[in-house]
Amino acid sequence: MTPAGFSDLWTAIALVLVIEGALYALFPQPMKRALLSVIKQPETMLRTCGLASACLGVAWVWFLRHH
Repeated sequence: MTPAGFSDLWTAIALVLVIEGALYALFPQPMKRALLSVIKQPETMLRTCGLASACLGVAWVWFLRHH
């Protein structure tokens, strides 16, 4: 990976932390309810949703970089 690629990766990770932190700071009770809801879900559903989200994210980044 090129140095620019690492810069993009670290920027993406930082943005995830900013967004997640803002959600917990602004909406602590709904976030707690969401976490409790996630705990109740079967692992297969979490894996499927996680894989779908990851694929969608990769496709979105590819689209933004190539169009």
